Formats: sequence, C-alpha cells, structure tokens
Amino acid sequence: MIDYLFDLPLLITGPAIVLSLCLYSLLGLKLVRRFILPRLQLQDSDSDFNGAMLQAVMVFYGLAVALIAVSVWETYGDVSKTVSQEATAIAALYRDVSSYPDAIRPELQEDLRVYVDYVINEAWPLQRRGQIPGHGVQLLDRFQNSLTHFEPATEGQKLLHAEALRAYNIMIQARRLRIDTVETQLPGVLWFIIIAGALISLCSSFFFRIHEVRLHAIQVVLLATFIGLVIFMIFALDRPYRGDLGIPATSYELIRSQLMKP
Repeated sequence: MIDYLFDLPLLITGPAIVLSLCLYSLLGLKLVRRFILPRLQLQDSDSDFNGAMLQAVMVFYGLAVALIAVSVWETYGDVSKTVSQEATAIAALYRDVSSYPDAIRPELQEDLRVYVDYVINEAWPLQRRGQIPGHGVQLLDRFQNSLTHFEPATEGQKLLHAEALRAYNIMIQARRLRIDTVETQLPGVLWFIIIAGALISLCSSFFFRIHEVRLHAIQVVLLATFIGLVIFMIFALDRPYRGDLGIPATSYELIRSQLMKP
C-alpha cells in the first residue's frame, strides 16, 4: 500500500476504491462472458454449483475482513483513549503544580505549557505524517528535574507532591503509548489478503450463465460496491493519526486554552 494515499481526502479515496472495484467487475464480467463462458459447456444446473462456490468464497472472505475491520476499529479506539489519558494527566498535573509554593510554581507551569505547545504545534504534525516526534523528551526531563528536586515542607505539601508525581507518571506512560502508536498500521500481508480476496470474490460472480446481461452486471456492481465500502472503512481507520479521520490534538488544545492561561 502506497503510504501517501493515506494523506489524501476521503472524498477522493473512498470513491476511487469503490469505482476501481466496479470497473474491475464490469470489465472482468465482459471478458469472461465473451471469451471464457462460450468455451465452457455450462448448463443451467451448473449455476447451483457456482452459487455454492460463491457463497463459500464470500463466507471465508467476509469472516477475514470482519476480523480485520474489528481489529482496526479497536486499535483506533485504543489510540484515542491513550491520547485522552495523556491530556487528562497533564490537566491533573497542571492543577497540582498550581498549588505549589510561589518559588517553584511559575517554572513548573511554564514547563507544562511549553510541552503542550510542543505537542500541538510540532509533535502532532509529525504524527500526522507518520513520523515519531522526539523533542518532547528534553522538555519533560527539564520539568521532571524541577519537580523531583522540590522538598515539601508541610504534610499538605507532601500529599500534594505525591499526587503530582503520580499524575506525572501517568502522563509519561500515556505519552510512551502514544509515541508507540504513531506507526500503527495493518501489515502488508493483511492488505494483500483484503485486496486479493476482493478480486477473487468478484471473479467468482462472473461464472453464471445469465441470459440478461444487464441483470448480471447490476448484481456484480452491487457486490463490488459493498466490498469497496468495507475496504474503504478499513483504509480510513488504518492509520489512527493520518487522513481526514486522524485523531486530532483537540484534547491538548482545550487544556491550553481553558486551563493554562498565563
């Protein structure tokens, strides 16, 4: 699968996938009816066997594609939850450090604002291109150095500091998971199965001796359209950060605009 296709608008890729399969089905049907069916001594009773074979092919292909579609959807949902988890941890951490003493509070708040700005303006564009951002490590190291060197003076500050460290650890874990999902995608072998299975399924629908050519063409086109829509759904959700359905940085933008006002 060519990588740049995932950056095209879905209004282009969707119709392109469906129309490609429809054109393949019409062209294949025309060639089969003109050059292959006349050479086969088919009887009307053979349609029962052909129908059973088509059903068997579609059942196995349908099961394979259904499992792949469910996996892609679950992966997309898990990535979205990871992003929300990191943003939530950042919000909780920012509220915690907002109660720190005046000597250290502005520095911690500013470090978190810089990190959120980095995620929105630098990391997210890289992720949408399928690239792993790396500069955030230095920003978090600076914040961690200031946070861990703070010495609580009262019991209240000790409890607050413990909560801040807990929120920071959750944020670090969620960030690591987010980075790991940047290159999430279906393996090439699964895309081969999806495409090859679609072509084989459509080919199985050509070998029927139907006297009304238009009826045969309509049924084949409907089958191609349905298969194309399923493939389009998998294609649209395969890369969680890319394309029109790519997960946006909205959670971080809300925190920046509503919570982190200087």
